[in-house]
Amino acid sequence: MACCTPALAQRIISLGPINTENVYALGAGDWLVGNTSYCVRPSAAKSKEKIGSVLQVSVEKIISLHPDLVLATALTRSDQVRQLEAVGIRVVRFKRTASFLEICAEFIRLGELLGLADRAESIVARAKAQVAGVERDVAGLPKPRVFIQVGASPLFGAVANSFTHDFIVLGGGINIIEDQRTGTTSLEKVIARNPNVIIIGIMGSESGIAAAEKRKWQSVSVLSAVRDGRIHSINPDLICSPSPTTFAQTLKRVARLLHPSLQGNERYEFL
Repeated sequence: MACCTPALAQRIISLGPINTENVYALGAGDWLVGNTSYCVRPSAAKSKEKIGSVLQVSVEKIISLHPDLVLATALTRSDQVRQLEAVGIRVVRFKRTASFLEICAEFIRLGELLGLADRAESIVARAKAQVAGVERDVAGLPKPRVFIQVGASPLFGAVANSFTHDFIVLGGGINIIEDQRTGTTSLEKVIARNPNVIIIGIMGSESGIAAAEKRKWQSVSVLSAVRDGRIHSINPDLICSPSPTTFAQTLKRVARLLHPSLQGNERYEFL
């Protein structure tokens, strides 16, 4: 449901899932007139006009919807942005975020664009408070060695300049590949660094790629995570494309996976 605050733009097209989710989080979903085929959260986003994929949009379709604001992503093609701007459509590109704080900053930026700065600030403040609560809860607990897998071919994990790394550190763990400049790694390196916990956050349901990857890890019996039964799958949309709110919610789940003692804490139930 749209909120009552007047917006600076009321015919919006989103070119990426996180932009779509953030528009809805701000209460401006009714102003969204189009998005991509990958925009499936919240469920209401599925019924919007589809203008293509994240990597390839239909400029003609976008123009036909008469938007007054297009929310582009780091993956939006520059030539298509120029085509839209050439016919007078305002395009604002949102960058690829590398930390929880950057996620919050981009959310507030969107709120300002839509005339909803106060609402954005309030949502971010709540998310930051929840994250700070997790940090307090895990302070002083033993830090497990953690590998978050976000890609399968090649094997790809969370590195220090990423918000997926923030999930590990803020959740009270040690990232076993935080010294790498890129996320591409090898099975041999993961085995050598012997994580206590492996979290799989790649595309694929329990009957798909994620489940296949889990079976592969379970066959490596020398790993502590295998011996202790601590290999987990998590929704890739939540761990790879979070809003401030879903980051805080997902961090709670990650913290509980890293620290089973939190399961008795009511803040970590029903996750």
